[in-house]
Amino acid sequence: MAMNNPYAAYQQNSVNTASPGEVTLMLYNGCLKFIKQAIEDIEHKEYEAKNTNIQKAQKIISELMVTLNMDLEISKNMMIMYEYVNHRLTEANINNEALILKEIEGIVIEFRDTWKQVIQITRQQQYGQGGKA
Repeated sequence: MAMNNPYAAYQQNSVNTASPGEVTLMLYNGCLKFIKQAIEDIEHKEYEAKNTNIQKAQKIISELMVTLNMDLEISKNMMIMYEYVNHRLTEANINNEALILKEIEGIVIEFRDTWKQVIQITRQQQYGQGGKA
């Protein structure tokens, strides 16, 4: 299928060549995309689509949970946050509550933006800042 669709081939190649940090960033962005879509679905009373999009967001959160290194204290804290996000996603799904999704969207944006900073700092440490190696 990817052979017939250049965009799908590009996406697949992007994931295959991304660093673990970049994959995590992609997961956060995907989660945000599904949350935003679920908010629109609720506003348009498209409850089946809302359910599908919330479940996709939950699958991403579950994937992020599985990848945590539980030997690290920060991972234990992230696990608690991910469990909270997952719980709130379930509540939003059951109650068709866009306000809860907006709350979760804000939390995931914070995760994503913090993760972007981590990637940038790591790159600067690896490659130096603007030629200052």
